[in-house]
Amino acid sequence: MENFLKELTDLSPIYLFLVFLGQNLLVFILALLFGSYMLAKHKQPKENIKTKDWWVSACTVLINTIITYLGYWLWQKGLIKIDFSFSLAFIMDVFILFFAMDFLMYVFHFIIHHSLLHKRIHAMHHEAIDPQPIDLFILHPVETLAFGALWLGVLFTATFNGWAILVYLALNVGFGIIGHLGFEPLRKTNSRTYNVAKFIGTSSFHHGHHQDMSCNFGFYTSVWDRLFGTFADRKQ
Repeated sequence: MENFLKELTDLSPIYLFLVFLGQNLLVFILALLFGSYMLAKHKQPKENIKTKDWWVSACTVLINTIITYLGYWLWQKGLIKIDFSFSLAFIMDVFILFFAMDFLMYVFHFIIHHSLLHKRIHAMHHEAIDPQPIDLFILHPVETLAFGALWLGVLFTATFNGWAILVYLALNVGFGIIGHLGFEPLRKTNSRTYNVAKFIGTSSFHHGHHQDMSCNFGFYTSVWDRLFGTFADRKQ
């Protein structure tokens, strides 16, 4: 991974931007394909995507590309430090990134719902009462930038393992798509599995937030909602 990143330094800024744009487009396409697969597998209805949603999603992908480029530039300048060694220590970094971002996004999400920012920024995302996978990318540009700033801010705080960063980013997209399926894949599982899953940000957990904006502000887990009294159990 380190060699690959260093090879990118030989590219011109324009070509480098195009590489990151291609990477973010690939993530977008794979995320939608995964969402479509889950809908088809569980025989769920799939709504037609509006032209407006495609344009907003394209804007989100573009901003994510800018954030990726900025993160790479900060790494080049030594302001973001990455450990490229492969060891089991990266598991701890995955947990740190996972729970740190989950907490920060909970706080940001709660604040944005209890301020003027909701009407001006976040209301766009909540046009979907029963979300579809593409709604993960239906965000106001300011909101996308804010999430990116939180992510880069966490990377500023310590040296993180590069493999842990990749695992976290994959989990981030995975949880995002699952949260916007509009149905609960775990509803037919046994009670033991559900008892474990109840602390995870399942589809019904985030779907519940789209139906009632006074609860379930977490992203990956329900831990913070349970701690701060904003949790609501909504089984589908």
